[in-house]
Amino acid sequence: MKEGNDLVVYNFSAGPAMMPPEVVAQIQKELVSYKNSEMSVMEISHRSELYAEMFQEAKNDFRDLLAIPAGYKILFLQGGASLQFTTVPLNLARKTKQIAFIDTGHWSQTAIDDAHLLTDRKVDVVATGKKSNYTTLPHDIKLEKEYDYVHLTINNTIEGTMYRKLPDLGGQTVVGDISSNILGYQHDVSKYGLLYASAQKNIGPAGLTLVVVKEDLLDQDQDLPSMLDYVKLIKEDSNLNTPPVFPIYAAGLVFKWLKQQGGVKQMQAQNEEKTGILYDMLDNSKLFYATANQADRSLTNVPFTTGDKTLDAKFIAQADEMGLKNLKGHVLAGGMRASMYNAFPLEGVKALVQCLQKFESAHKPMFNISLKKMDA
Repeated sequence: MKEGNDLVVYNFSAGPAMMPPEVVAQIQKELVSYKNSEMSVMEISHRSELYAEMFQEAKNDFRDLLAIPAGYKILFLQGGASLQFTTVPLNLARKTKQIAFIDTGHWSQTAIDDAHLLTDRKVDVVATGKKSNYTTLPHDIKLEKEYDYVHLTINNTIEGTMYRKLPDLGGQTVVGDISSNILGYQHDVSKYGLLYASAQKNIGPAGLTLVVVKEDLLDQDQDLPSMLDYVKLIKEDSNLNTPPVFPIYAAGLVFKWLKQQGGVKQMQAQNEEKTGILYDMLDNSKLFYATANQADRSLTNVPFTTGDKTLDAKFIAQADEMGLKNLKGHVLAGGMRASMYNAFPLEGVKALVQCLQKFESAHKPMFNISLKKMDA
């Protein structure tokens, strides 16, 4: 962990998360004068050729990376993924005005609550993981009627669960929140009517949200507030108002970096290797255990615990001293959480495993903690 007097720091934050060091270095290099313009990228006009070229390159690279078919439009927006909890039903829940939600944890619950505020839409929770405290995903889902769409949170950062395969939803339109595993897992875009994601986990700085929507789902005659209307936003190519220029610039650099690394397929393989090492350690530990159901485990977010709050806090403090930062679990879940997105290095996972092993060796598990693990 230490080289001389220098402490190697690994950032396990769930978001904003670490970016590729090569990208950060390029941003630093170009920050004062973008493409020798003598203007910072933070100063260039969103109506300029410099921006137009940057934006189109980023959009084209994103389409290539996600293998987005023809007929789907790409939007680079503001407001975070949370604004899409309102924007999606306004744009897509127009025919039957009925929406089905699969409740997989905190972020799906927030999406459900926001949809309920649109009082002319009918919201049905058709499946829930509540009985398992959201450690297990619902898979056997029966839809009793036709909905405008079915909403799923594909990866749940707090609970550490992830749909690797979509449940059978009877051919109904699917909307997916892929904020936390976008470009880190191979999503088949053709199986969705709409996908959305915020950038600050696997793409770049906060302030950018990406939406991929099948154009024939949109009502071209709809009349919505401009910034909530996909039709108007598509018409202006995400330039209806001043876009988040700097986050788009950073995202474009990350897209190029991803292509150089071998694309999403290679990222998924690396993420499987990283989380596999950690899950293997936790599954063989007598003190620590992963909280998510094994078949539903996330490739990016790994919550774990000892089952004892005092021991958890002690481990978090020790890990922090060793340069393993932001391992404290979400306030709703407690324990620990290791988030390892595309840019997170394999060496960081190995350092965490060594820290876990060292801590376990120094703190022999008590019998009641072992029982808690057996019951998990």
